[in-house]
Amino acid sequence: MRAVTALQGMAEDDFLRARFYGLLAALLVASPPEDLLRRLAAMPGDATPLGTALGHLAQAAAATDAETVAEEFADLFVGVTGGEIIPYGSWYLTGFLHEKPLAELRDDMARLGVERSPGVSESEDHVASLCEMMQGLITGVFAEPLDLPQQKMFFQTHLGSWMPRFLADLDKAPSARFYRAVAELGRVFLEIEAQAFAMVD
Repeated sequence: MRAVTALQGMAEDDFLRARFYGLLAALLVASPPEDLLRRLAAMPGDATPLGTALGHLAQAAAATDAETVAEEFADLFVGVTGGEIIPYGSWYLTGFLHEKPLAELRDDMARLGVERSPGVSESEDHVASLCEMMQGLITGVFAEPLDLPQQKMFFQTHLGSWMPRFLADLDKAPSARFYRAVAELGRVFLEIEAQAFAMVD
């Protein structure tokens, strides 16, 4: 309910940014259920880079089902001894899990009033958690919405520093089919975010 309330009265561009971060978080934390796939399949695309990526995601969603995507998700991110992709910032930045980038993220979370969700087993530098945090920092779910310079700092430190490489790896992962379209959407959206933040002092 807080998230819905926070979205009311927001500027349209911030509303859309928050929605994209929320969508990426939902798709990267777990495989999408059938109802989400059907909603994704109904999304219209357009000729813009982001609209084209949305159109490709809609096509990928229409061409699959929840059971198939669940198997793909497990192969990519879970596996018997680990998936094909390791979706953690510390891994991409240091080659190890639970390293200094995670400690720095936890410091920033404490400063910004962002608390770890109860019952979540993944560490806070999981890609889905970071997308969810960006959504909350834009909307003001955790406290007051962050201004753009503070959003830029969080983005560059905790997402922009490694998430493009993660998405590139996801795009070329052997098991990726539906998630190749997710990778494309994430890549295009993050490029737009990075370009916009480059104009923020």
